Amino acid sequence: METTTITDQDRELAKRCVNCPVCRRARDKQKGVAYFFVKNIEGSFCPACQAYEKVYGRKAHKALKS
Repeated sequence: METTTITDQDRELAKRCVNCPVCRRARDKQKGVAYFFVKNIEGSFCPACQAYEKVYGRKAHKALKS
């Protein structure tokens, strides 16, 4: 299993993703334009979304509820 070091910068970027209105809507609604955008486009380019995945261990578009 590969271990990754989570830096303070990663935590700050992940916090931006948590507060991002587009990502937040994608996590809440799980459908629509915001969900499609975060799932297919933003997750590949946005450093905040990438840090969210690194810190929280889930994609930025995945629902918080199981």
